[in-house]
Amino acid sequence: MRASAVFIFGIFWIGQAVFAQQPFLVDDAVDERNFMPNELSFYVDSANSLTFADITSTGFSERFQIHQGYQNINFKTNTSYWIRLPIQHTSHSRKVWLLEFYDQSIDHIEAFIPEYDGSYRVVSVGDQHPFTNRSFRHKNFEFQLDMSRDTVMVYYFRVQSHEFADLRIALRSVNRFVYYALNEYFLFGTFYGMILIISLYNFLMYIAIREIKNIYYTCYILSVAGYAMSLDGIGFQYLWPNHPEWNNYAVGVFLYLLILWALVFTRKFLSTKANAPLLDKLLKWMIIARTAIFAVELFFFPQFLTYRNLEIIPLSLIFYTAITVWRGGYKPARFFVIAYGILFAGFFLRMMVYFNALPFTTLSHYSLHFSFVLEMLFLTFALGDRIRILKDMRDRALRRIIHQHELNMQLKDKVNRELEQKVSARTLELDKKNQELEESNKKLVEQADKINKINSMLDLDNWKLKSSIKEVLNERLQEKTMDYEQFRTLYPDTLSCHRFLEQLKWERGFQCRKCGNEKYFNGSQKFARRCTRCGYNESITAYTIFHSIKFPIEKAFYMAYLTVIGRKQHTLEELSDKLDVGVNTVWSFRNKVQQRLVELENRGKKLTGSRWEEVILEVPPTVTKQKTDPEHVFR
Repeated sequence: MRASAVFIFGIFWIGQAVFAQQPFLVDDAVDERNFMPNELSFYVDSANSLTFADITSTGFSERFQIHQGYQNINFKTNTSYWIRLPIQHTSHSRKVWLLEFYDQSIDHIEAFIPEYDGSYRVVSVGDQHPFTNRSFRHKNFEFQLDMSRDTVMVYYFRVQSHEFADLRIALRSVNRFVYYALNEYFLFGTFYGMILIISLYNFLMYIAIREIKNIYYTCYILSVAGYAMSLDGIGFQYLWPNHPEWNNYAVGVFLYLLILWALVFTRKFLSTKANAPLLDKLLKWMIIARTAIFAVELFFFPQFLTYRNLEIIPLSLIFYTAITVWRGGYKPARFFVIAYGILFAGFFLRMMVYFNALPFTTLSHYSLHFSFVLEMLFLTFALGDRIRILKDMRDRALRRIIHQHELNMQLKDKVNRELEQKVSARTLELDKKNQELEESNKKLVEQADKINKINSMLDLDNWKLKSSIKEVLNERLQEKTMDYEQFRTLYPDTLSCHRFLEQLKWERGFQCRKCGNEKYFNGSQKFARRCTRCGYNESITAYTIFHSIKFPIEKAFYMAYLTVIGRKQHTLEELSDKLDVGVNTVWSFRNKVQQRLVELENRGKKLTGSRWEEVILEVPPTVTKQKTDPEHVFR
């Protein structure tokens, strides 16, 4: 696109421009000249209705003025700023010269570059244009000057942005540009490299000690990196160069993630739930409130995503919480307080530059970056200091245990000596008593011989009686059919049935059916066992034919016994009346037992009468690790 202007209009405007703003003479001895906003001649088009032909017209020239009282806070968003910059070209210059806008977040810049034939060449750049459209693949916006003639050339720029835009323009030689750009990118590489190294370090620390706060901190500093890349233009240059629309959201999204992970990390690192319960609740509500605000901004008011003044509230809450916890005696919070103190100092310096209270310098411009680096270093120190303090506490506790153990040994030795003295005295007394007892024992031996003979006869009779009773019960249990009342003498209630199942299932020890672990502790119900590794909870009836039954287990025992051992067949109605259980329930459970019998026969295992309980256990599944069994509840 080229916009033409009559050459005589350009000459006339030059005369007006000299009155309003003196042209800057290009001199090879001066490699750089920065034009601050209060040194530039510009006009504010609030209606965004003026064209290039309008602002270069004869009557419009006087409207361009130098606003010496202009400050950054005076910038009006979504408004066109027409900037006029006259430059005295020098044909004998041996350097290549550039005009550069520092602010890489400006939405649209239309540069009207004058040609020596009186016409203008239009170059459109901005963060709403693909990065590949730029003449210089640099994060800032540069325009090359043609120094082939000695004349005054007037450059026009139309600047428009939906957020604050820095109107500073720099005139510098390519030599100076290359030097400063290389140093700047070197600093960027150092900054983001430190973030990457610290992130990797904390991730490895998490793998080593399994402290979740290291993951939270890693997420936080990666969010800092994303936020800084969105502000610097580095993200647009290297991560999403062909998606300029993401520039409208990147700053807001990464800023939200930065605040979110800062709040989460603060709660975890400072242990606010224990050290400051009230502040812990405030931090929780702050997370909810900031998330709600972010959602509203993202879906309804995206123009407010880059509004950063609101973040002073959560950051102040974090800083206040750290100071409170530190004053409460929590030593690991000291480096945390220093880190956020440095971060607040960086924000303060950046704000002072924004309000023109401090001069613009490289240090002041990148004060927030420096504060982020120092903050990350001190937070890393804080994590390490916390581990060191915990180690010291452990060592002190161990020394106290050793000291107490030594005291216990001394006390034990003292008690042993006293006991030995008392034992010696008692031994003498016992010796006298023993002599008396020996005489009594002689008399008792004779009586004992007679009693032993009688006891031997009684033991023989008792053994025969017990064998007979056992034989009768086994015959009744395995060869004959006991009625329900007789069966209940063996399994009278649920407790006895569960004890029988416990002995049957785990007589050779416990083994988790999920991960194969052999260690356990008591489960959520009585007789249940929970794996210490994966937490799987196995009830007492799991993997038995009694699992998930809806009637008393002692009645199920009797039905299983009748189905397997009983010789006398009972009808469903008889069992239903005798056990007070529904006919369908009796049929369903007996069918389940019969299927188990068929399964054992198919496996070639012959059921013996003395082991009718073999039917009770189901075929154990193959043990796999960390999988959920849909037939059991994992509690």
